Formats: sequence, C-alpha cells, structure tokens
Amino acid sequence: MTVLVLRALGLGDALTGVAALRGIRRAWPGHRVVLAAPQAIGDWLTDLGIVDAVVPARGLEPLPWPWAGPGGSQDAPGSIAVNLHGSGPESHRVLLGTRPSAFVAFANAEVGNEGPDWDESEHEVLRWCRLVASRGGRCGPGDLRLGPADPAGGRDDHVVVHPGAAAPARRWPPERWAQVVAHLAGQGHHVVLTGSAAERELCTRVRQTVVGPWLEPSGHPPASARGVVSDASGRLDLPTLADVVGTARLLVSADTGVAHVATAYGTPSVTLFGPTPPSTWGPVIDLPRHAVIWHGEPGDPLRDPNGTTLDPALADVTVDEVVAACDAVVGRAAAR
Repeated sequence: MTVLVLRALGLGDALTGVAALRGIRRAWPGHRVVLAAPQAIGDWLTDLGIVDAVVPARGLEPLPWPWAGPGGSQDAPGSIAVNLHGSGPESHRVLLGTRPSAFVAFANAEVGNEGPDWDESEHEVLRWCRLVASRGGRCGPGDLRLGPADPAGGRDDHVVVHPGAAAPARRWPPERWAQVVAHLAGQGHHVVLTGSAAERELCTRVRQTVVGPWLEPSGHPPASARGVVSDASGRLDLPTLADVVGTARLLVSADTGVAHVATAYGTPSVTLFGPTPPSTWGPVIDLPRHAVIWHGEPGDPLRDPNGTTLDPALADVTVDEVVAACDAVVGRAAAR
C-alpha cells in the first residue's frame, strides 16, 4: 500500500518535514512513501532514501492520481494520505481528491476533518512531528539529520554566504552582505556565494563590491583559494549545493531554505531573521553550532514572510553583529 504525502513547497519546507517523513515510515512500515512535491526536491529526497518516489507538484493544484510511477507502475485510489502542507481546507481538498482510504491531517471544520488542533506558535518541525506521532509515527528533531554533524574527513576551509531569499521581506541589503563577505575573506576564508539562477545578478553585485569581476568557475573551493571570493550562483543543482553547504566551515544566510541544509548536515551557521521568529523556523538541533539574529519580540503580531518590502526586524540587523556572530560560531567550532 502507498502513503501519499503532500508537501508541495520549497527547500526549507521540505527539510523541516524530513523528521515527520521518517515518522511516517515508522507508522506504516512496509508501505511505499510517495511525496507530492517539486520534482527536484522530491528526486533529491528519493535519492537520499527519505521517500520512495515523487509525484511532481507545486502549490495546491490537483494531483495526478492514480499516478504512473517509474517503470509504469500505478498507484490506485485507496492510499493513506498525509497532509504535511498546511492546516486546510485547500490542501486537505487536494489530498481528499485522491480518494484515500485514510486521511491524516490537522482538524478543519470546513472539510469535516477531525485531527489534532493547529498551533500557530509551534515550531515547524515539532508541528509535523506531532501530527505524525498522533498516528503512531515516533519522530523528533534528531530525525532531521541528512549526514553526520562532524564529517569523517572534517570540514573544508570554505564558508558559504547566501545573500538571497525568495521574498523581499527576507532580503538583507546587498551592500551589507558585501561587508560581511569582505570580513570573512579578510580572515582568510574562501567565501563561496550561492543562490539560484535568478539570484546571479545579486551575487555578482555582492562579489564585485568586494573584489571585482573575477569569478571562480566552480562552487567547490580549490586548495589555494584562501581569501578568495567565488560565485557559484545558478551553477549548482540541489545535491551539489547540499554538498557545498554540508562540507563548509560556516553558512551565513537569511531565513531561507539553505539555512535548513546547514541544520541537516550540522554545518555551523549564522541566520538572519526578519518577519518570522526563530522560535518557529530556527535550528532545533546542535544549538551551539548555530547563531540566530532577530530583532523582533516574542508575541509580536505575525508578519508576512513573503512580503514585498524589507521587514523592519531584518532591516535592524547590523553588519557588526553579523560579523561578531560569524567569528563566534567559527571560534566555537574550532575549539571542539
């Protein structure tokens, strides 16, 4: 039998759901776990063995179900459907449209679904673990790991700076990123800038502000690159990005998907938060390895993480405090 899981969201969302996906395997051992998610993310998680197959999906469009998977095999109606996407009703209806024999989701009166109550203040990882645990799927933050916190070969001598984010509300100004990059390069680190193809202009701007137009052709740092700033934006597929971040000495980013890659691989990190508090999206394992910077206050009204203007809490983050956090995190890692 198949367990069909909906999480048709971005990279950070996928990674915060990994612990719950592992709980699903424990709740229904022997079942095939099929993830409805963006193709590249689903393929990566399939290769890692987190799920068995992916149904390409983005957002809340109807799912192609029954679905002909690799080799022509077809999943019939009657699967167990698990909503790791949201609290409904729209996401509930997407899964109910596949005619599941059992449905696991948060309570929603509009579609007549009973289940655990949604808690808006709950950490994203713990929220989905609680849902799956309600059906016998033991899981917790430790299940987020995709690799050893301390790689057997040690960490490479590069740091990753990811200056972009999907929405303007979470994009710290590029001029400030350039100052952070200049500091890290001045400390002798090879700084690798990462981003999507759409963020190449941003990364080029940050890099040229620091060191001029020279570009390193690869995201992987050569041994002689100390003090060099190279630009890998738009050049790395998801597995390669994970390798670059997973072997780094440090990741510095805003609250975006790559920060969760660092959590998954135990990479020391500094994350800048704005509209979303770290209490709901920040690291939940290896806390001494990570620093979060946020100028909001507990209990502040929720703000839109996909807003079109820079969030005031993120605007208040200074270069000096980011640099200090980077030095502290690197220092702690070196002392271990």
